[in-house]
Amino acid sequence: MEIPSANTNKEKINPGDHLANERTFLAWIRTSIALMGFGFVVVKFSLFVKQLSLVITDKIVLPGKGFSATIGIILVAIGALMALLSYFRYRRIEKQLLRNTYFPSFALSLLLTVAIVLVSGLLLWYLLPNT
Repeated sequence: MEIPSANTNKEKINPGDHLANERTFLAWIRTSIALMGFGFVVVKFSLFVKQLSLVITDKIVLPGKGFSATIGIILVAIGALMALLSYFRYRRIEKQLLRNTYFPSFALSLLLTVAIVLVSGLLLWYLLPNT
C-alpha cells in the first residue's frame, strides 16, 4: 500500500531540486552581502581620501561636491532589496516545486542587472574627469 503525499497525482519530489533552490538563494544572499559591503567601502572611500590628504599635505581639505556617499548608499540599498527579493523568490519556487508547477522567472535577474548597470554608470560618471 502506497502512502499518498501532498504531491498526489504528480511525479515524486526530487530533493535535488530543493537543494538547488536553496543553493541559489544562498548565492543571491552572498551577492547582496557583497553589494552592501562594496557600498560601505564606496561611502568610506571619500573619508579615506580626506584623511590621506591631511597626512600627506598637513592641510585640511574642504569637502568637495562628491557623490560617493550617495552611490554607496544606493549600493547598500540595492543589496538589502536583493536579499529581501531573493527570499520571496526562494519561497515562491519552493512552493512551485512542492506542487510540481515550477516555471522559471527572470525578473530578479533582470532587476539586479538593470540596477547594477545604472550604478555602474553613476560610478563611471563620477570617476571620469570633468572635461
